This record gives sequence, C-alpha cells and structure tokens, in this order.
Amino acid sequence: MAGEQRRGDKSPFSQINVTPLVDVMLVLLIIFMVTASVGQQGISVSLPKAKARSQKVSSDEKVITVTIDRSLQVYLNDTPIDLPDLGQRLQDIFATRKDKTVFLKSDKSVSYGDFVKVVAVVKDSGVEQLGMITEPPKQ
Repeated sequence: MAGEQRRGDKSPFSQINVTPLVDVMLVLLIIFMVTASVGQQGISVSLPKAKARSQKVSSDEKVITVTIDRSLQVYLNDTPIDLPDLGQRLQDIFATRKDKTVFLKSDKSVSYGDFVKVVAVVKDSGVEQLGMITEPPKQ
C-alpha cells in the first residue's frame, strides 16, 4: 500500500498528518470571528426617536460624527475628545474639505443645556450643515 514502509525499505515515511493543522485553523477562525464582532460595537448611545427627512451624504469624503454619550463624554467619530479641543480639531479637518457637514448623535438622557454647548462649539468651528441623528419611531 502507498505510504506504508516495507521491512527492507529504508525510505522515510512521506505522508503529512493534517489533523493538527486543521485544529489550529479552526481555533484561529473562532478567535477571528469573536474579535471581529467585538470590535464593531462602537459607542453606546440611546438615540431619541423622531420622524425626520433623511439627509444625503456625499460619499467623496469621510462623514464626521460628533457623539455625546450619557456620561457627557464627547467623541469625534469614535475617538474621545475634550469639548474645548473639539472646535480646533473640526477647524483643522474642515480647512481642506469642501463639504463642511457634521452629524451629531446624542443620548436622549443628555440635558438640553449640555447638548446646546456641544452644538455651539461645532457651529463656531465653521460647520455649514449640522445634521441630527435619531431613530425612527416605531409604528
């Protein structure tokens, strides 16, 4: 039979045992699947519900999103940022961009005063359009 060694034959056994390779590949696949799903969670914000017209976004440039979570932490896209630094970062971003649109996500538990502080910083940084991100109401 192929692969068996005969008594007088001194040739090496030349079959590869693929069982350990399959085991390692399955473990790597499981690790990849778990880490890929964990990395896509983003910032947890409970959005207010409102019926509104959707705004078109140009696909040429990356969308800029400012998020306020329930602990009043402000994020620029997914990066935490201090409120005093937000205006300067937005000015730097929009210095070379044509589309000066920012989308604002805020947790529904954030007070109106805190929300307006962030809106004022965003508007003072030269933003031309400010879109609010909400969830559509359940029907």
